[in-house]
Amino acid sequence: MTVSLHEASVGVFVPYLGNLSSLLDQASAHAEVRNIDPVVLLNMRLSPTMYDLKQQVGEASRHAIVACALLAGRPPHTFPNAEPDIPELKSRISAAIDFVQGLPPAEIDAATDKEVVFTFKNGAERKFTGKSLLLTFSLPQFFFHVTTAYDILRHAGVDLAKKDFLGPPR
Repeated sequence: MTVSLHEASVGVFVPYLGNLSSLLDQASAHAEVRNIDPVVLLNMRLSPTMYDLKQQVGEASRHAIVACALLAGRPPHTFPNAEPDIPELKSRISAAIDFVQGLPPAEIDAATDKEVVFTFKNGAERKFTGKSLLLTFSLPQFFFHVTTAYDILRHAGVDLAKKDFLGPPR
């Protein structure tokens, strides 16, 4: 059995971005019931040197977008530098899903052995093949940020379980 690069990228990013959006719904409900300003949750972090919740969500979306854009040879979708609230983060997740789903599967699949260059925020670059970008960098990065967002919310007392992270059966 062969798994295409499109299935391994878009097919993984989309459902977990949806799960991440659902986690934000639960965070919002938690804040409302407990009369907590949602900004408190968005600014929480697990460690002083780690990104806060809003940055974790942003990085998860960014890694999905950039990986798929690089694989398809297209410019990535970008978001404004504004400070996002929960509805804005959910809107960005939705835009990320729309972006990656809108890329032609054949273009993504054609990138398996193609050289792609990931540019870090500081301007440094790292070369990959499409396959190695996805499997050794982008998917691990994506899941790190989704997991950390989940962990921040669990730490904040949001009633979450593993099924919330994994989402509905596929």
